[in-house]
Amino acid sequence: MNDFGPLRLSVLDQSPIGEGRTPDDALHTTLELARLADSLGYHRYWLAEHHNSRSFAGTSPEVLAGPVLQHTSRVRVGTGGILLPRYHPDTVAEKMNLLRRLSPGRVDVGIARGGGPADDFDQKLLRLRQHLMDEGPADPPVPSTPAEPENGLWLLGAGGSTAPLAGRLGAGYAFGHFFSPRNGPASLAAYRRHLPDGRQPSPLLAVRVIAAEDPEKAAALAQAMLLWRARKDLGHDGPVPGLHTLAQHTWTSEERTQAALHRSAVLHGTPDQLHHRLTALAHAHQVSEIMINTVTAAPEHRMTSYKLLADAVLAPLAQVTVT
Repeated sequence: MNDFGPLRLSVLDQSPIGEGRTPDDALHTTLELARLADSLGYHRYWLAEHHNSRSFAGTSPEVLAGPVLQHTSRVRVGTGGILLPRYHPDTVAEKMNLLRRLSPGRVDVGIARGGGPADDFDQKLLRLRQHLMDEGPADPPVPSTPAEPENGLWLLGAGGSTAPLAGRLGAGYAFGHFFSPRNGPASLAAYRRHLPDGRQPSPLLAVRVIAAEDPEKAAALAQAMLLWRARKDLGHDGPVPGLHTLAQHTWTSEERTQAALHRSAVLHGTPDQLHHRLTALAHAHQVSEIMINTVTAAPEHRMTSYKLLADAVLAPLAQVTVT
């Protein structure tokens, strides 16, 4: 528990490609993980957008959201996020409104500033928002849950001008903790300051997490993720390395330097350890929802991580609710 009530967990899935696996494998794993998250009580399942990547298979979150919605029955499904500078806002709105009609009350429209020149991002976003309002269905009210943003609209950011813009629009705001951990409190404060009077803030944190029953295994999986991230920073984009590759790898000084830059953004440990750390993180940022992003080479390690977190954080809450 925190000052904002029970901690909710959600999923940010980038459809990672592990070494020895294909993009097809990664996409099938996304559907499998979505079914698991739905059954475990995760609140949202967001799909990322990456292009020309050998690390991630998800290139079109609005397309992938369709089968994810079909393979689940309860979890909210969203784009995390559509890179709006690449597209015409009317096209984005039409696709998302279509999903909202097919799955009322379950679709989040997550929008990001990246992907290209963003000089006209604010104007594009306003047009998108207007189209969602004018042409889209009204989401049915869901009793006994925190209010969702109007039209399911969320902005994704890691600081800068996105947070106050989200506030002014009354949209949801998702802060990318794994991009810039230090900027979180200031960005969320800016979001809240700019919310219209009477609107309830609904921000969340997107955090990179790896859970395992053995803390040493969790640390090794986190180290493999950091090796992947370091290589990517140094221009060697490729599949996520597995534990066998990590054990045989000799780190260069450049890789160690890059990994050190990201180490504070990766939480790892046993479920109980992470429960305490995530609760403290939520309290420090005054949020009630954390979106978990887990990148591993082996799908089973990702599945296990999400299940362990759900068992530690969500299952006890479900028992209290039932009781």
